[in-house]
Amino acid sequence: MLLKDKNAVIFGGGGSLGGAIAKAFAKQGARVFVTGHREDSIKKTADEITAEGGHASYAIVDALDKNAIEECLNKVVETAGSVDITFNGIDTKDVQNIPLVDMTWEDFHQPIHIGMKTAFLTATAAGRVMKKQGRGVILSITATPAVLAYPLVGGFGPACCALEGFMRDLATEIGPFGVRVVNLRSAGSPDTKPFQEALKSDEKGTATFLKALVQDTMLKSLPMKDDIANVAVFAASALADKITGVTLDVTSGTTAGFNAKNIVIPFVS
Repeated sequence: MLLKDKNAVIFGGGGSLGGAIAKAFAKQGARVFVTGHREDSIKKTADEITAEGGHASYAIVDALDKNAIEECLNKVVETAGSVDITFNGIDTKDVQNIPLVDMTWEDFHQPIHIGMKTAFLTATAAGRVMKKQGRGVILSITATPAVLAYPLVGGFGPACCALEGFMRDLATEIGPFGVRVVNLRSAGSPDTKPFQEALKSDEKGTATFLKALVQDTMLKSLPMKDDIANVAVFAASALADKITGVTLDVTSGTTAGFNAKNIVIPFVS
């Protein structure tokens, strides 16, 4: 098992992606601490892990509250001995499908504020704990707009850009203490809750949108949540022991360019 005897704290563990990563960690031997602000969803994740023979517990934690985050991590250290892995996948409440020129400052700013505040508070709190231990892995997640221009994503794209920059800088500061910082970049997983809810409310429109996303990838397929979870397992494991300060791209080769337009570029000799 790749994560045997590791203790992993999942912020946003009640969400579809956070839950998938929590389950993947548990299957690889980690003891998982599932946190979130809704007891029903985090309990469900923890119960499902336990039912499959894994080790999990849950706690209500506001990942935007410095004291709550530190209390959570300190409790894990007290009960389990260490915090070896953290992952933050909380909802940034981004507003999309509105042109920037028509968007309010509040809607634009919201995912940037939430995303950066929770990333800063959880990652730096984990970093302080891991520095003392001399080891640990801090994981985060962004999406394709972090590196490619996309219309109608509001403040979500800038939030992704900021998060990737922050994680790189953090890695330079705590790397000498044996702590790794790795970001995962997804192209959007059709089997996650946001897409499933969108399909229910507008099946035709969402299906058309998903088809366009698929066509914009080199592999002509989108990463499912388990694909992201598998990469998270790898990034958190000893197999990635020398990987830090980078983003692992799990977008199936999204380009927002030539593949989207089905243009074939000839090789130039």
